[in-house]
Amino acid sequence: MSTKAYTPRLADKYKNEVVPALVKKFGYETVMQAPKLEKICLNRGVNGAVSDKKMVDIAIDELTTIAGQKAVATMSKKDISNFKLRKNMPIGARVTLRGVKMFEFLDRLISVALPRVRDFKGVNEKAFDGRGNYTLGVTEQIIFPEIDIDKVSKITGMDITFVTTAGTDEEAFELLKELGMPFKKTQNNSN
Repeated sequence: MSTKAYTPRLADKYKNEVVPALVKKFGYETVMQAPKLEKICLNRGVNGAVSDKKMVDIAIDELTTIAGQKAVATMSKKDISNFKLRKNMPIGARVTLRGVKMFEFLDRLISVALPRVRDFKGVNEKAFDGRGNYTLGVTEQIIFPEIDIDKVSKITGMDITFVTTAGTDEEAFELLKELGMPFKKTQNNSN
């Protein structure tokens, strides 16, 4: 009895369409030189976490629901008296996705969540860090269908970072564009 192992739709697309397109565009000698998506990191700071510890637990639960993987609390690194902050206090939540869960999340983000953003015209193509990584800021967690709007006490955003093996921003941009990331249409005229 042979059962075929499950591979996400975007993982197949990456292997069969994206890699050949990148090799052709940048003239790589082998397919192994083509940049790939290494991991996706979701990060969320919690405003008011110092005074109310339950807010961090809510953020962890929401991130776990969105990502399909257990999120962990992020701890403060130092004492800041003006903010009543002590070292090692929970102040946010984060989760890192790799492999199958990473491709599943990216597929849901591109095909379901981003189109639900109000007045969506595409994501900013200038948010690369110079080393081939891209960070996308989401202002509302309710764009994800996994979140029940009726149970949300406070609308907050999060940062989604796409870590790639690309050496340059141009390579990372082409990789994400080929995977289906809806970047804004660039205009040559300035408004």
